[in-house]
Amino acid sequence: MKGIDISNVRNFALLGHTGSGKTTLLDALLHRLGVNDRQGSPDNGTSMADWTDEEKSRKISLWAKPFRMNYTTRDGREMGIMAVDTPGYADFNGQVIAATAAADSALIVVDAVAGIQVETLRAWKRCEELNISRAVVITGIDRENADFFKLLEEIQNMWGNKCVPMVVPAGDNKSVVDVLAAEDIPDDVSDLVTKQKGELVEFAAETDDALIEKYLAGEALSAGEISAGLHGAVHDVNLVPVFALSSKAGTGIDELLEGLSFLMPSPLERPVKDVEGNDVEVDRDAPFAGLVWRAMNDPFVGQLSFVRIFSGTLRANSEVHNVTKGEKERIGHLYFINGKKQEETETASTGDIVAIPKLKHTVLNDSLCAAGSSIRFAPIEFPRPVTAYAVTAKKEGDEEKLATGLHRLADDDPTIHFERNNETGEMILSGLGDMQLEAAVERMRSRNNVDVALNVPKVAYRETVTGTGEGHYKHKKQSGGRGQYGEVYLRVEPRDPEDEDWFVNAIVGGVIPGNFIPAVQKGLHEGLRRGAIAGYPVMNIRVTVYDGSYHDVDSSEVAFKIAAERALTDGLSKAKPVLLEPLMKVKVMVPEQFMGDVTGDLNHKRGRILGMGAEDGLQVIQAEVPQSETFRYSSELRSMTGGRGTFDLEYSRYEVVPPNITQKIVAEAQKQQQEHG
Repeated sequence: MKGIDISNVRNFALLGHTGSGKTTLLDALLHRLGVNDRQGSPDNGTSMADWTDEEKSRKISLWAKPFRMNYTTRDGREMGIMAVDTPGYADFNGQVIAATAAADSALIVVDAVAGIQVETLRAWKRCEELNISRAVVITGIDRENADFFKLLEEIQNMWGNKCVPMVVPAGDNKSVVDVLAAEDIPDDVSDLVTKQKGELVEFAAETDDALIEKYLAGEALSAGEISAGLHGAVHDVNLVPVFALSSKAGTGIDELLEGLSFLMPSPLERPVKDVEGNDVEVDRDAPFAGLVWRAMNDPFVGQLSFVRIFSGTLRANSEVHNVTKGEKERIGHLYFINGKKQEETETASTGDIVAIPKLKHTVLNDSLCAAGSSIRFAPIEFPRPVTAYAVTAKKEGDEEKLATGLHRLADDDPTIHFERNNETGEMILSGLGDMQLEAAVERMRSRNNVDVALNVPKVAYRETVTGTGEGHYKHKKQSGGRGQYGEVYLRVEPRDPEDEDWFVNAIVGGVIPGNFIPAVQKGLHEGLRRGAIAGYPVMNIRVTVYDGSYHDVDSSEVAFKIAAERALTDGLSKAKPVLLEPLMKVKVMVPEQFMGDVTGDLNHKRGRILGMGAEDGLQVIQAEVPQSETFRYSSELRSMTGGRGTFDLEYSRYEVVPPNITQKIVAEAQKQQQEHG
């Protein structure tokens, strides 16, 4: 930030469960620091942060968005603040992951009434994974049924006594008391404040040998020593400060800003490493190095790349090196983004998040650096999709618009994937949940003028055999002129998936000439695409061709190809064929009170419970579930748990379908074959 010492820059992400008050807090900060002339609110559509049409209509945040503010501390220091608001809905967790990769620290926002929720726990876990400093902000202390001290106890039980209040509410919850700075302390919190201040001084002393000696000797630590000590404790995550406030009333906002200013680390204190684990010099005078942590299509500017500058200074009208792509990029304009507002700047430096329009080669996760440099950062790892739909254009002729729209959705959000399933012929749109995909489709409808239908995808079933079967076919055709002749005998049997040798040529005596064997294999390949039960591809079988016959004149490659394909169909039908379905590994994370409902539902879905345990304050259920039962699981789990359950999903293997389910699948396949002739 221009004119502000880098040691006075604070770069943090706002994390927490949906409805916890993250965006409301940000709106309060923007108003308090003069970025907005009035305090916006997500509830009435005036939020400076939730400014898109989709966010206004849903009244939740959908995107991670950076904001830039300045603050003058009580002792006169000029602070630069970069705050990144994030969604709290599980479907948009990819935005949280991206934002925390771009931030030096985090504020975990907890609603004073709702307390610790699933995404609160996930936010803490993300901070633990990155080992970044954090603070807990308890919002809505003036709401009915709010109990700050009960919630503080729950937080300490969950995450330990290193969670210590810096600001506490006074008795009427209409005001707050700064534990370190307060002078006139209300009687109802006097004892508590004295106790907490003593704990904070002890935390400060423990960060430095000289301070601990002074403390143990009974000497009082100066205010500067306490501040420096607490700063070090927060940096090392030995202390997690807790703040109390009411964003709507503006209570506690100044105390939070003051606390962030002296407690949280600056960009200079964040260890930065390249993709190989080497230290990167962090300094404004060092060569520029940054990572594209988010990309979006702005309706007015076009493609915008959001870059976190980890080191050096970036200038407008300059040239940088895209290390990831090995390409040069011309930087035209630079913008600081505050909601809809775009403030053009000539320079941006270490700790800043800046938006660059219309880069030719650069996409999400690309590393940019100064020309002549080669610093490359590890790419951000995003979660795998867990929800999928088959997507089709409602209007004939809109297929090209649909393809363009899907590309844009994937460019905007790395957790949205799309691909054409070659087996089912469907275009599959997948993501982290129903709400994410529904919002994406709405965005595509308005942006690309294409209306789409979302349907449950078809399952890519397979077929195999459980026994041995002999197959035979003689292809003989005479219709004037040269005829067609080829005869094949073969044996079909199960094959271990790890054994790659699926074809055995056991022909002796030249009953099938060697020059026709490739045609036989080609016919077998064709036959493996359509099994004997419902016409699904065949896997894990071995085919041994052991006999046949040919004609000196009429035999041909085509004849042996047809004979092999039909002999395979004959052999498959006699080898006890079975239908296979894909199984998915499912990891469900829910509060304990929902365990019975969730396990019962998984059993109803033909799931197999593999294990249960506790993780990060939640109960975890490991299971295997047929893919056909998982397509709507995102909305079903949300309904079962009131939005407090989450899950991860990945492919496991194929397994035999029970006979009663097989009958239904076969009947449906036959019906579709009849409908399509």
